[in-house]
Amino acid sequence: MDRLEPESSLLLVVDVQERLAVAMPPPSMERLVANAGLLLEAARLLHVPVVCSEQYPKGLGPTVAALADRLRAMHVQPIDKLSFDAVDEPRVAQAIAAHSPRAVVVVGMETHVCVFQTARHLARRGHAVYVVADAVASRREEHRALGLSLCERAGAVAIPAESVVFDWLRFAGTDEFKVISRLLR
Repeated sequence: MDRLEPESSLLLVVDVQERLAVAMPPPSMERLVANAGLLLEAARLLHVPVVCSEQYPKGLGPTVAALADRLRAMHVQPIDKLSFDAVDEPRVAQAIAAHSPRAVVVVGMETHVCVFQTARHLARRGHAVYVVADAVASRREEHRALGLSLCERAGAVAIPAESVVFDWLRFAGTDEFKVISRLLR
């Protein structure tokens, strides 16, 4: 497993939408939003490209406000889709390909459906795939756990958000580290 480097990574936010979020266990949703927010801030500071998908936004609503605000500030426009696998949506696949990432860091929901199918597809395309275990959710905790297991069996690495951030940062003492470390308190 290679180090996650900002210049060869991409952060993919999969379907963290309002109407789906209310079906998630509240602690899981709070954890997902906090850790996805941490990753978005690290991506902003370290110039990691971000792609975001939304599953049928007419029915499931937009990306949750806390993440939508961060995405807007980064000039990231969510890409709507109907396929469960985000990479099956040509505009998502093109947005990822435009950055030629070696590694794709995946957050979102639901773990056992859209996150799993997307991680599997990315791994088959030759990307190093990192599914952020504390930034994914499913309506049932056992589905989240099984989804993470499926992702790993498909070739992804389950990893905590802090591991991603500290790999990207690499060193303490930088301005970026100081900003991120304040978020971790």
